[in-house]
Amino acid sequence: MTSQLRGLAVLLTLLALLAGSAVAAAEPTPTYTKEDLSQYESQLKAGEVQSVIVNKRERSLRVTLKDGTHVFAKYGKKEGPKYYAAITAKKIPLTFLSPAAAKAEQEHASKHHKLRYIAGGVLIVVIVIAVVILLVRRRRPDED
Repeated sequence: MTSQLRGLAVLLTLLALLAGSAVAAAEPTPTYTKEDLSQYESQLKAGEVQSVIVNKRERSLRVTLKDGTHVFAKYGKKEGPKYYAAITAKKIPLTFLSPAAAKAEQEHASKHHKLRYIAGGVLIVVIVIAVVILLVRRRRPDED
């Protein structure tokens, strides 16, 4: 019986380590709420925009509003210069992501689900191995 408890304790320790590493890997990035360009334009006209980060690769505007909320809007092809001019005319800080950062952001978004599936698969394998070990030890008589 004590060997089963030790096996269970080892399993719980492994699960705690996996969960801790998954939490530590999470980045503290702001959460952006998607909105239409018309909503963005009305916020720009009302003077609610604090700063804008542009990703030219994805044709997106990440907007930080003066009340601290973060919004996200996508613009169409060849519409970028129109929005950049409107932002600079209002003297709002405008930042462009470098091509390398934009590409990394695009790749990061596509890898997110892959990492979840890999972590889930590893977790299932660890659980199956622990259950098999517990069942094998249960069937054998204790040699104490």
